[in-house]
Amino acid sequence: MLILYRILFPLVFLFFLPGLIWKLIHRPGWKKTYAERFARFSKARKKELKEFEGCVWLHAVSVGETNLALTVLKEWTAREPERKFVLSTTTTTAQEIARNRAPGKTAVIFCPIDFAPFVRRTLDLLKPCALVIFETELWPNMVLMSRKRGVRTALINTRLSDRSFRGYRRFRFFFAPILRAFDAIGAQTETDRERLTAIAPDMADRITVTGNIKFDQLPPDKPGFDFSTVFGKNFGKVVIAASTHNPEDALIVQAFTEVRKKFPDTRLVIVPRHAERGGEIEKILAASGLNWLRRSTGGRSGEIPDVLLADTTGELPGFLKSADLVIMGKTLAGNDEGQNIIEPALLGKPVLCGPKLKNFRQAIDALRKNHAVRIVEPDSRLAAELESLLADPAAAAALGAAAAKTMQANRGALQKTMEITGKLT
Repeated sequence: MLILYRILFPLVFLFFLPGLIWKLIHRPGWKKTYAERFARFSKARKKELKEFEGCVWLHAVSVGETNLALTVLKEWTAREPERKFVLSTTTTTAQEIARNRAPGKTAVIFCPIDFAPFVRRTLDLLKPCALVIFETELWPNMVLMSRKRGVRTALINTRLSDRSFRGYRRFRFFFAPILRAFDAIGAQTETDRERLTAIAPDMADRITVTGNIKFDQLPPDKPGFDFSTVFGKNFGKVVIAASTHNPEDALIVQAFTEVRKKFPDTRLVIVPRHAERGGEIEKILAASGLNWLRRSTGGRSGEIPDVLLADTTGELPGFLKSADLVIMGKTLAGNDEGQNIIEPALLGKPVLCGPKLKNFRQAIDALRKNHAVRIVEPDSRLAAELESLLADPAAAAALGAAAAKTMQANRGALQKTMEITGKLT
């Protein structure tokens, strides 16, 4: 099966190449060394990475996984300050974050596309002693070629969504050998462990339930965002719609318009999950009658905006830190996979979201159990739920405090994960 994958991969890659180029052009982030995705390293870069031979190679895809990797790296470098690490990312936004925050002896690269010659060249350059992959990046060449070279491998903070599990189980003849290539796997929940063992039953003794490292992340130590620079001096509560997906932006704008009838000083910040959707959301705002400011271009409809469209990257933590209420994206208007609800909960913010977060089952279950989140169901209740919390600051504060307490009670995954990674080297 691997032979067939290697034969077909170049053809499939050519099909997806236009989309890859489009994302490279339109998405922000670090792009200067993007050729590393094709295993093309400059002479200076090769010389730099030569110093990292024998490293531990950690791979994270996008921003969320990169933040996890940075949490693990901080702990690992504290325990082994002389250890060399290489952190790879797939997206340009994650690459920029990794370059700005990677601790200690860490080099940051783009992960090679999973074409055997590209993977081989990168492995030849790094000569890693271990490979640690976050969540479920099961690239066959990357994993199996590392294993063949005697590189110790681990898959950590692993989860399988309902959709992923159905696909992996259906094609387990292909995915089971990849899972078997890992020396250890850390699963987020018992459900994830059961799903992994359903695909590769003989891996049961190598799969440990560690919990979710996101619970162990600390609130950012950077200052919050000064909203007076956008909204002026006379404004009330600020509501953040975080990591939104189509079509929930229109729903949120409509609900906010209703809320302003009772709370005219309230302000809204929309932070789309993908910054390139800024133009699409701008059209929604233009039709709403609200005053707005688009952060990426400076475009505005009035002097003092009611809404900030934050179609940028890297600013969400600061926005969340200064927010009064948070609407969690990818949970409304038919979206049910969810985005990182743990981040605002850690900050003790009152959070509203839809009833299902398939990618954050553990977090939403814990929050619901402790009455630490406001569930919006059906979508038409969004304006009413916002008004309820705006009208009762004490209830909003209690909701946020319960969220922070719930996050604290679920910590511990980082230490369990370090027990796994510590056995690799």
